[in-house]
Amino acid sequence: MSPNVGSIDRVIRIVAGVSLVALAATGTIGVWGYLGILPILTGTFRYCPAYSPFGMSTCKTKSRPPSA
Repeated sequence: MSPNVGSIDRVIRIVAGVSLVALAATGTIGVWGYLGILPILTGTFRYCPAYSPFGMSTCKTKSRPPSA
């Protein structure tokens, strides 16, 4: 499992997830808000299983120095 969630994507996922869980905990939205746990987990572990089948990644690729 190599990381496939980049820095900006990671922050957005965690903020959105915490917001959803907070809204669900305060009763503002229904229990579906607890699905916010999923983006929190994918942001924390930097791996999104939904990206894998499509070969997607939002991580920056490191360029290798040219070989001599």
